[in-house]
Amino acid sequence: MNKYTESFAANLKDLIGETTISEFAEKVKIPQPTISRYLSCQRQITFDNLVALADYFDISIDVLI
Repeated sequence: MNKYTESFAANLKDLIGETTISEFAEKVKIPQPTISRYLSCQRQITFDNLVALADYFDISIDVLI
């Protein structure tokens, strides 16, 4: 785990808010297990998914990481 993975996980948790992981995963079209691994710092995000999340939240990639 590195500081960027931890920072990304914390930022994503904040952005998801009260939405369930499964509901969020369906909205962003990223498998729920993948989102769960991002949130638990067990997986680093791919560039494609990073872009998809930034687009979904209408924020820059810098804000996510």
